[in-house]
Amino acid sequence: MSGSDLPANDQDWLQQAVDLAVANVAEGGGPFGAVIVRDGSLVASGQNRVTADLDPTAHAEVQAIRAAGKALGDFSLAGCTLYTSCEPCPMCLASSLWARLDRIVYAADRNDAADGGFDDREFYELFARDRSTWATRIETLALPRPTAPFEAWLRHDGRTEY
Repeated sequence: MSGSDLPANDQDWLQQAVDLAVANVAEGGGPFGAVIVRDGSLVASGQNRVTADLDPTAHAEVQAIRAAGKALGDFSLAGCTLYTSCEPCPMCLASSLWARLDRIVYAADRNDAADGGFDDREFYELFARDRSTWATRIETLALPRPTAPFEAWLRHDGRTEY
């Protein structure tokens, strides 16, 4: 969907995410911003805080998701739309899926991010490769009861279903 095909309201929310990203650069942060909207109202916003907070997970989308969960008092953001200045990286995309967002709308894409010095493409390509080719080793280790946490979860009467 091109920018001209988006309803004006989508364009406004997306522009707000882009404006947050530009403002964040001026404040020493990364060039990423995000807003989460439900029923035409702002629920939460986020800006990239990776270097400011020394937190590699503090991407704008994750920051917005965290704030929206607190604002709504729920881990499920069903009924919400995420507007983000750039196509979500794999971590932010997975976080959006876990949050059960109804929709994601973004401005710049992974190629634009690469041109700006943020090569999210590399992670998308990494996940398509066999793990044996990764720089980070991913290993499983057999334990006598590796499913004990899940068994405890299933036995727990007060669990919150996902």
